Amino acid sequence: MTDGLLGHFRMLAAYNRLANRRLYEACARLTDSERKARRPAFFGSIHGTLNHLLVGDRIWLARFSGEVVPSTGLDTILYEGFEKLGEAREREDARIEEFVAGIDEGFLRSAIRYENNEGRTVQDPVDVLLPHFFNHETHHRGQVHDMLCQTDVPPPVLDLHRVIRP
Repeated sequence: MTDGLLGHFRMLAAYNRLANRRLYEACARLTDSERKARRPAFFGSIHGTLNHLLVGDRIWLARFSGEVVPSTGLDTILYEGFEKLGEAREREDARIEEFVAGIDEGFLRSAIRYENNEGRTVQDPVDVLLPHFFNHETHHRGQVHDMLCQTDVPPPVLDLHRVIRP
């Protein structure tokens, strides 16, 4: 399925969309109060973590496009309603796939200068930042997966090989 590093990132973008869809389908089975219930997690709830993922994706896609975007408001609730959040997630995942489909080897060899969470300006190579982008998604999906274990809704299978090749 992959054709070098670019093919690998395209596979990760497809996996990202499919894994998010599975996770949102499971979360849709919860009540709004269950999704927003305080839980022992960095962003405090399933809803907070799902919003954080969207915030993070928007920050990184803006940076990859050359915009200057500081890492602030990482706990912002962009969408109070789950339906609107899910619609935004679908649009963002399509944007991610479109972005990755358009990158080339030159972009992978470039570096991005940005302001991190501590307000420091740093410069990192794209071939490190792009894997971080997808790893960030996986990391926080894992947190939502764990929080689902605290409910009556069974968490979905999110293993890459089972999502890409069900």
